[in-house]
Amino acid sequence: MTNQMQVVQYRRHGGPEVLTYETVPVPNPGAGEVLVRLAAAGVSPLDWKLRAGLLSTHFTLRFPKIPGRDGAGTIVALGEGVQGFAPDDRVAVMAPPVGSEGTYAEHIVARVEFVVPLPASISFQSGAAIINAGLSAWIAVHRTAQVQPGQRVLVQAGAGAVGGLIVQLCAKMGAEVSVTCRADNADYARSLGATTVVAYDRPAETDLPPQDVVFDLMGGAVHDACYPLLAKGGHLVWLTAAPFTDRGAEWGVRISRAQITDDADVVAKVLALAVKGDIRPQIAGVLPLSEAAEAQRRMAAGEISRGRLLLLT
Repeated sequence: MTNQMQVVQYRRHGGPEVLTYETVPVPNPGAGEVLVRLAAAGVSPLDWKLRAGLLSTHFTLRFPKIPGRDGAGTIVALGEGVQGFAPDDRVAVMAPPVGSEGTYAEHIVARVEFVVPLPASISFQSGAAIINAGLSAWIAVHRTAQVQPGQRVLVQAGAGAVGGLIVQLCAKMGAEVSVTCRADNADYARSLGATTVVAYDRPAETDLPPQDVVFDLMGGAVHDACYPLLAKGGHLVWLTAAPFTDRGAEWGVRISRAQITDDADVVAKVLALAVKGDIRPQIAGVLPLSEAAEAQRRMAAGEISRGRLLLLT
């Protein structure tokens, strides 16, 4: 193995132009760490928001920063004391948002608690597409909303990477799932398990029956529009999104934030569901690692739907 690798990183907040494609030394794993040769990395909204400095009140970055929250690849070296893994193991990797090490790289050093075996039937690309999005969806559906069979559930932005997996998880549980999305994604949303689609870019009847649970992945004006759609005592679950005003008491509904934290057990459950065919990884497109700036530009511009955009090394 060469001792050099390609990475994408940035040294200050700014637009996509601050991302640079560079050659750096391959890091060595320390105690409790593994070195992974990455094949694919996911591009998430958090990546560009961190780079742009929009979340600087919540996250203090260490520069130079390699972006990327998740990826999939093969272990090439073990640090001292690592058990349960071996070289050539196929794995999924989570990268904490505030660390300097991210997955926009050919290699990453990762703590073993953020590494999960990747089943043989799941490709590297499928694995990278489902790690962080699946983690977010599973926590939102099972831990926060605690969706039950027969409930009416609405997913705002149900054709995105996280929203599409929320749709699949809820439909598999026997919930009656409605989504909002663009008109050209309506058939795609139905293929995931939605029974009703409201196209927000076309005139449409919004005569949905009162919803038991609404998932808000947008915030702002979308959040305000959720309240009249909920039944009394309903549950509005939000993920990190644009600022909004909590009007739960006014409308007689519960409001909860889905607290997304890296969790190997949850990722393992999501991968097991994918192996069984209960959920399907969704890949919106692929680009080479060298085009990370373009990938983040597309994400920030709202041009990505129908799953996760990936960077290939």
